[in-house]
Amino acid sequence: MATYVLGDIHGCYEPLRRLLDRVGFDPTVDELWSVGDLVNRGPQSLEVLRFFRQLGTRCTAVLGNHDLHLLGAALGFRPLRPKDTLDEVLRASDLPELVAWLRRLPLAHCDQGVLMVHAGVLPSWTLADALRWAKEAESFLKGDQVAELFSNMCRDGPESFDEDLQGWQRARMVIDVLTRIRFCSPAGQLDLECSDGPEHAPAGMLPWYVHEQRRTRGVPVLFGHWAALRGQTAGNHLFALDTGCVWGFSLTALRLEDKQRLHCECRRARVPRNAR
Repeated sequence: MATYVLGDIHGCYEPLRRLLDRVGFDPTVDELWSVGDLVNRGPQSLEVLRFFRQLGTRCTAVLGNHDLHLLGAALGFRPLRPKDTLDEVLRASDLPELVAWLRRLPLAHCDQGVLMVHAGVLPSWTLADALRWAKEAESFLKGDQVAELFSNMCRDGPESFDEDLQGWQRARMVIDVLTRIRFCSPAGQLDLECSDGPEHAPAGMLPWYVHEQRRTRGVPVLFGHWAALRGQTAGNHLFALDTGCVWGFSLTALRLEDKQRLHCECRRARVPRNAR
């Protein structure tokens, strides 16, 4: 039995199947984890969603920002954007089942001594904090408050987390941290615009995992979202798994038991950074 943790797939179903064949994934005994962003920008988001859903309990995935964007669109709260490739999913006969499955996915997962999130955590959060805030935000996605949450997702709001925030404002801020963070200030203010590498950090910002006061330093963290890292981070307990498959680079799987990385090159032409 092995546990394979996949980086951002973004609808790249063909590289996904080639990678699973390469590692010898056996769904009867192995487990498959995903750091999120199963869908969008790539050509076969529907096939990816159906594949993960049919794995049942052999699959553990956390929600990424593109998965949440699909949820918002499917529930009628968010319009599609020009670069989205979600039309096939939204027309699918099994869309209600896929939406119900996505709504049940967590924002953070902790098992086998590691924490898995899509993007990262605030330096001020402990492991217990991350799991507590994630669970609270998940309750909005799973329950009747989902309409209130998505209706307010695009409004201007606080740029840093505060425990005194209430309701959808706190849930939205938690979701922004867990699914979108790359850079933040020592005080926890987020920059959600810059997607460049760490060397291009905005003024007063650092990558979330670099801050000296980060309270999860002793916790192995699996995350994706940041293709510009190409899987490289500064720290033995950090596992960046988004290696830019949808942009023409590679899809990565980490075998959790021995931390070995396995890759499958994408066969698509590489997309220039200014065209993403």
